[in-house]
Amino acid sequence: MNMPDVPLLSLLRERMTWLHQRQDVLSQNVANADTPGYVARDLKAQDFSSMLSGQTRGSAMRATDPRHISLSTSGGARFTDEASPDQANPNGNAVSLEQEMIKVSETQAQFQAAANLYAKAMTMMRTAIGH
Repeated sequence: MNMPDVPLLSLLRERMTWLHQRQDVLSQNVANADTPGYVARDLKAQDFSSMLSGQTRGSAMRATDPRHISLSTSGGARFTDEASPDQANPNGNAVSLEQEMIKVSETQAQFQAAANLYAKAMTMMRTAIGH
């Protein structure tokens, strides 16, 4: 088995990719804080059930009895608009620098935590196989 293909490592890699993409979107919001008519955007939160179903490979969750709760997944846009028109400045801009910087800080901390977990898991696996 290839170590990067281990489900835990794969989930952590997906999480770090999502956090990196979110950081890009948040930085665009900050960069456009003075752009007239700009509305802040954010990525939709990751759906744990879809991440889990992607990791099961061939043994996807399914209802085996009609009385089971359905496992429907909702599609949708990748981005969400963050502000309503009543929150906009007079120039139509709806970016709150304070809120965006809080999100940037939280995203950075979450990325660092995921990266640390990834490194620890790799170290444990290397130790387990004797390298």
